[in-house]
Amino acid sequence: MSRTTAHAQNDTPSPGVTVLPTRAPANTVRPAGDEIVRNPGMPLDLGFLESTRYVNRSALERRVATMTRRRSIKGDNQAAWLLRAIALMDLTTLNSNDTDERVRRLCAKALNPLRADIAEGLGVADAKIRPAAVCVYHPFVATAVEALHGSGVHVAAVSTAFPHGLAPLATRLQEIEASVRDGADEIDVVIPRGLVYEARWQALYDEIVAMRAACGEAHLKVILGTGDLATLRNVTLASMVAMMAGADFIKTSTGKESVNATLPVGLAMVRAIRAYFETTGYLIGFKPAGGISTAKAALDWLVLMKEELGRRWLEPDLFRFGASSLLTDIERQLEHHLTGHYSANYRHAMA
Repeated sequence: MSRTTAHAQNDTPSPGVTVLPTRAPANTVRPAGDEIVRNPGMPLDLGFLESTRYVNRSALERRVATMTRRRSIKGDNQAAWLLRAIALMDLTTLNSNDTDERVRRLCAKALNPLRADIAEGLGVADAKIRPAAVCVYHPFVATAVEALHGSGVHVAAVSTAFPHGLAPLATRLQEIEASVRDGADEIDVVIPRGLVYEARWQALYDEIVAMRAACGEAHLKVILGTGDLATLRNVTLASMVAMMAGADFIKTSTGKESVNATLPVGLAMVRAIRAYFETTGYLIGFKPAGGISTAKAALDWLVLMKEELGRRWLEPDLFRFGASSLLTDIERQLEHHLTGHYSANYRHAMA
């Protein structure tokens, strides 16, 4: 993607609009791997929202179908893309029966995501390919931080009364602050979906601004719960409000909805990211989560990102998979690439 600077912004807010305390100069796109300037947010612009509210579901579905059919990735190229998928993964355990020991095992898997014989066969034994983060509930943040110390693998905490987001705002902010104190450097928050149904954009914006402030230096990933939002229009508008409020990432789902990440929803969200970038110059990350459990599905998402946003969005600072069982299937596919045979799942234990 070519260098693009931000368009001029009007710093005078409309009456009744909450404004973030500071705004940094807009950034330009940098080479892959370079640190990007963090999104400072912008005043809530209802006119901008109105201009992005129209979404053609049929057109998005056709685009997704065409994109995934014509991009067939095979052989060594497929293996390379799957290794990239591992590096883009938030390895996740969000179960009611989680324990400290289960989280330690997950962290051990994050440090060694591939069996030694597979890594050696692919020639990547010394490359230290690892997931970008481990994602856990707040009570296990300190355990994960200790287990991953010095590895470069981030610790993400799901906060704000995950997965429903219906606790009082003060309680949700306290949970964010507690996770940051325990060492989480990424916070995945969930919005109350009712604010979207009722088009209460100012209230939604103000809540996310407060969450961003509570995160401090920790990066903020805003979960929209797209399966509950009913329409792609709602998905697009909620995406824009989250980015205006200072989200570093927007994320599809908690993984607990009846419908989680789907490609048409993802396409609507990444086009909102592109519109925000073209307006402000800031790069926002994207995280599909829930139901992404096969290597084939991971490849489809990678193709979508490459086609719609470009190579820069295939780096961990701008794209993540929220996944629990995906790593197992990727390992199986990589072993098949080496041997021509599929192995049993138990030979690729998650944790």
